[in-house]
Amino acid sequence: MQTRLFTGVRRAWLAALGAIIAATLLAPVDASAATPAGCAALKEKYPDWKGKTLVNAINPHTPGYESIDPKDPSKYIGFDIDLGEAIGDCLGFKLTYKAVTFAALLTTLASGQADIVISDIYATKERAKAADFITYSKVFDGVLVAKGNPKGINGINLSLCGAAAAENTGYVEVPLIQDLAPKCKEAGKPEPTIQLYDNNANCIQAILAGRADTYINDVNTVDQAVKAYPDKLEKAIAVTIPYSVGIAVPKDKPKFRDAVMAALIEVQKEGIHQELLKKWQLDPANFKEPDILTAD
Repeated sequence: MQTRLFTGVRRAWLAALGAIIAATLLAPVDASAATPAGCAALKEKYPDWKGKTLVNAINPHTPGYESIDPKDPSKYIGFDIDLGEAIGDCLGFKLTYKAVTFAALLTTLASGQADIVISDIYATKERAKAADFITYSKVFDGVLVAKGNPKGINGINLSLCGAAAAENTGYVEVPLIQDLAPKCKEAGKPEPTIQLYDNNANCIQAILAGRADTYINDVNTVDQAVKAYPDKLEKAIAVTIPYSVGIAVPKDKPKFRDAVMAALIEVQKEGIHQELLKKWQLDPANFKEPDILTAD
């Protein structure tokens, strides 16, 4: 009887052990769980930010990148949120968040109200006059239109003549559309008009309400909008524009810029960047190795 009891206990123990192993193997990967090995050396090389709490200025209206957590309105979620926290973990600092309009991101940074901007902002030479950038993502724009594309819009071209475009204040797409005005006039067509809003959600709502004909922005943002309203919206086309997404840092803090770049390299080497793209269902083709963009 003791032998049977021992055998039963042993079988139960093995079954429990097997369940634990299976649960461990099947558990989803937390891309931010492990700190890259190279980060220990970076904490020694850049000790100024170890143990600090920094402020990240964000425009939290881009689902997939940065948005308000629907389960907890006091928190933010998205690829950029996770990436920033992975960089902070690598250098030993924590992040808090300051939500502002997109147009106020760089002025908030320049005024000292924020220490960094990781918020799906395209790095351009013009913007580099206000901040230094560490680029980390390629840019592919999507052209969002009403279902059926009634205006036949097929890019940032003459198909926009006479169309109303909803765009975010300060977005690089605004001057690209404005530059079409003389070309439309030369072709004997009406100029495109632009409606400016403070966030992506309002731009998308402008199309849903029939006030605007198109919204041109990051292709992943456009894809998210189509997924949310499949019966009302569609992506007319994806276009490439000559920019990269970047992390903005103050121009007078080159050491901090170099530290963030070094941490981003470690995060990418560890595969965390790619894991986060998968986690947030973003196109892995957006991945790029980091570069520094300055106004110089």
